Amino acid sequence: MVRHYESLGLLPRVARTDSGYRQYSEADVHTLRFIKRGRDLGFSMEEIGELVGLWQNRRRASASVRKVAQKHSDDLAQRIQAMQEMQRTLQHLIHCCHGDDRPECPILEALAG
Repeated sequence: MVRHYESLGLLPRVARTDSGYRQYSEADVHTLRFIKRGRDLGFSMEEIGELVGLWQNRRRASASVRKVAQKHSDDLAQRIQAMQEMQRTLQHLIHCCHGDDRPECPILEALAG
């Protein structure tokens, strides 16, 4: 993943030893942790790139950061709502299925349309 972060410009190319091992500075490690936390919160790589840029820019406006976070939160809320609707539909179909030896199955009928 580190090479991927480098290719996206999230992390600068780091120095290497003669044997090819990467040598990270404290700032590099801090940036990697920042990226990890962003991924843990479900931010896209594009959003993380924007957040890293804002984080590194000491003259940024917090409103810019808030805007990125709010959009992500709104997207999560929509995805959660859609998943809850899927769950309700599945629960209804499961409830309608007898689950016995008969071949009739409302779950398969619903999937078949």
